[in-house]
Amino acid sequence: MRSLAVLAALALAGIEPTLAQNNQSYEDYTVEANPDLFPLCLQHLNASFPDCTSSPLSRSLVCDRSADPHDRAAALVSLFTLEELVNNTGNTGLGVPRLGLPNYQVWGEALHGVGRANFVDSGDFSWATSFPMPITTMAALNRTLINQIGSIVSTQLRAFSNAGYGGVDVYSPNINTFRHPVWGRGQETPGEDAYLSAVYAFEYITALQGGVDPEHLKIIATAKHYAGYDIENWNNHSRLGNDMQVTQQELSEYYMPPFVAAARDAHVRSVMCSYNAVNGVPSCANSFFLQTLLRDTFEFAEDGYVSGDCGAVYNVWNPHGYVDDEYAASAASILAGTDIDCGTSYQFRLEDTFDDSLISRSEIERGIIRLYSNLVQAGYFDGPDAPYRDITWDDVIETDAWNIAYEAAVEGIVLLKNDDTLPLSPEIRSVAVIGPWANVTEQLQGNYFGPAPYLVSPLDAFRKSNLKVHYARGTEIDSTSEAGFKDALKAAHRADAIIFAGGIDNTIEAEAMDRQSIAWPGNQLKLIDQLSKLNKPLVVLQMGGGQIDSSSLKANKNVNSLIWGGYPGQSGGDALFDIITGKRAPAARLVTTQYPAEYADQFPAIDMNLRPNGKNPGQTYMWYTGEPVYEFGHGLFYTTFKETSGMEDAGTFDIQELLTAPHDGYDRVEQQTLVEFTVAIENTGDRVSDYTAIVYVNTEAGPAPHPNKWLVGFDRLGGIEPGDSQTLTVPVTIDSVARTDELGNRVLYPGHYELALNNERSVVISFDLEGEEAVLLSWPEDRQTVPGILESQ
Repeated sequence: MRSLAVLAALALAGIEPTLAQNNQSYEDYTVEANPDLFPLCLQHLNASFPDCTSSPLSRSLVCDRSADPHDRAAALVSLFTLEELVNNTGNTGLGVPRLGLPNYQVWGEALHGVGRANFVDSGDFSWATSFPMPITTMAALNRTLINQIGSIVSTQLRAFSNAGYGGVDVYSPNINTFRHPVWGRGQETPGEDAYLSAVYAFEYITALQGGVDPEHLKIIATAKHYAGYDIENWNNHSRLGNDMQVTQQELSEYYMPPFVAAARDAHVRSVMCSYNAVNGVPSCANSFFLQTLLRDTFEFAEDGYVSGDCGAVYNVWNPHGYVDDEYAASAASILAGTDIDCGTSYQFRLEDTFDDSLISRSEIERGIIRLYSNLVQAGYFDGPDAPYRDITWDDVIETDAWNIAYEAAVEGIVLLKNDDTLPLSPEIRSVAVIGPWANVTEQLQGNYFGPAPYLVSPLDAFRKSNLKVHYARGTEIDSTSEAGFKDALKAAHRADAIIFAGGIDNTIEAEAMDRQSIAWPGNQLKLIDQLSKLNKPLVVLQMGGGQIDSSSLKANKNVNSLIWGGYPGQSGGDALFDIITGKRAPAARLVTTQYPAEYADQFPAIDMNLRPNGKNPGQTYMWYTGEPVYEFGHGLFYTTFKETSGMEDAGTFDIQELLTAPHDGYDRVEQQTLVEFTVAIENTGDRVSDYTAIVYVNTEAGPAPHPNKWLVGFDRLGGIEPGDSQTLTVPVTIDSVARTDELGNRVLYPGHYELALNNERSVVISFDLEGEEAVLLSWPEDRQTVPGILESQ
């Protein structure tokens, strides 16, 4: 049994040794259902750095800045008693008071800003910049912007950490692919495309950490949720117990590439295993995922650590039932490679599993050494003169003043429909601002946010202008009451133009909350229809992370313009206003498909097969066989562009010659550029505008079925003046044109290929590959051995 001394220490800290489960988020459950449950797991704790000058630690190798980080961490952990070791296996590590090692909270959040720190009530450290949600930022198709946001967030995180208001690691970013439109957390992701998610992962992680494998980590990033996690609670299929059936082909092709980019390319230092099981094995007890794939194949950092999602180790037992009890769940997770438990299963059960010889001390130590090795590299033990320790509140103020939150919102707004009503004519003197998104505050931020310095709603932005504003809410997001229609129509009658701001929000889509329908909720469409009959310019803002079926708005000629704004963050109102009035021009593109409403009813949302089968018409733009309302990659401009290329045929390439050529500067030969997709982009209209480009490839090479197309590159050109041209160059790499076979191998097939610009295919460049097919990446066979503790199952 757990020693009385350790139980007493945990009790004094506030931990209870029981975890009740339901499908709410871990934090929401404890707050709403049982506020006495696991308070320590939810505490932020006042962060403090170890004293390496006078504490007992000062005599340990851990305080020797010239020593290897792993050796420093190992020396520290060797000083722990078994009880002290186990006390630090949870996200809320209790430290070792007798050594002068303070407690440490692993659980931080930085999805789109500092999201989980000890914010004070006012003054310094009472806020942090709230950027748009990743789904909106990715729509800008601007790699530099992603990196800049990550860099600012890491600076602000460091300021909070240095002041004792947080740690130096975060559970961010979320790089799961947004496969099915009902998913409540799709808003947290870069969209439905695996390539875009991989690029986002690389840019955001390297920005948080301070580069690719830097000597000194700025912030320790965590890539989550690994893997196959994209459903919360659809038709009572709980994320806590979902067993997702995924072929090796689609694991390799779609669900894993963002994590390959995070581990192999960005050198992320932490990965979070997810709640769900895949093919019968819970992710946090899945040695194929955590060892064979992550470490052996994806080249995850040797000292990188895996954290379980919050409560996921417990879930290995309940509700998954993969083992007989919580003790076995803890042992199975440790043995599979889950180093840290966001929860308390490890802290309460590992000592007993050790006493029963189910695990060894070294197997427990392994994870704690990995954690502290990264804290060493982040300067945790190096004193106030360590890198990044000089970042202060002044840096938070300075980085917020750069106004990148506004820029990200402007660049991420997608113009879906326009009959030249937008930008609004200078003759418009008054507007009616109507709808449940018109006068919003926290709603602008989506989820996982901290206090923002300010929140500008669309109504705020219009009221700051020279336009006369008539406001009426009209209806709520999911309301069936028409009580507010009269006021809305009255406001519309008094105005020259109408702005309806609606859609969905976190009352409809959220963590632990999937949608059952992808139609517009409530009676919003009914109110829009009545407004459209007034014969006045009508602009509809479709807000929220997931898409909703706007086919009726697309078809209604009296709905003049339609904008998707996602969750635009603290400056969202200003950004929307500037797009609507023409101060800025839209150039973003959808990073998710907008399906007709019946799509959500055609097949189960837990069907992970992307390829069409049975009633499943295919998932994502790569495989969907139906007619979307608005395609992935759709987006309009306020001006016109002419795209021209100097070539139509890039030639023929021998596969064997490509793969045996020297590849100086690249770790792998397939990273080299195959074709430079180069196009002249001329602004033939009368407005300055950015230009965004997506380059797709399509082919019938390799075995059927063949995808419709897939994305191999993108870029954003800034500020092209009317009459001017800029050159778009998108390097298309060898590996980006490979396909995935049924075994999961990445294969380069001989055949004819086409590269096409955007959905319109305004430029098409073809090339041929000849010779024998070649495997670029061999997918390992899942030969997962069941740990000894499970053999009796």
